[in-house]
Amino acid sequence: MATVTKTKPAHSSKPTRHAVATPIAKKLRPLGDRLVIQPGPREEMTKSGIVIPDTAKEKPQEGTVLAVGPGRILDDGKREQIDVKKGDKVLYAKYAGAEVKVDGEDLLIVSQKDILAIVEG
Repeated sequence: MATVTKTKPAHSSKPTRHAVATPIAKKLRPLGDRLVIQPGPREEMTKSGIVIPDTAKEKPQEGTVLAVGPGRILDDGKREQIDVKKGDKVLYAKYAGAEVKVDGEDLLIVSQKDILAIVEG
């Protein structure tokens, strides 16, 4: 079978789009049963419309998984299966994990045991 490759004409003004992994996923590779999570935004306003000052804002407990470790090695030498995958939206324990800053972006590295649930839909 022949492979067909399309190339962009030199005179086209449309930019080409290439699938590129996020820079964060390239820089962090979690070990064992750890996950790299991008926390969701903090609440800026209550449902009734009251603006929350920075000092009173709750830490987010929901985020998106950016990278997943291979799983920790069990006593019998086998790897533990990781229940979440890259791209899952998850709920995690309030004070779980280690907060890190990579390229100006706040991220969280947590253990799989600190994941409370996967948010469906």
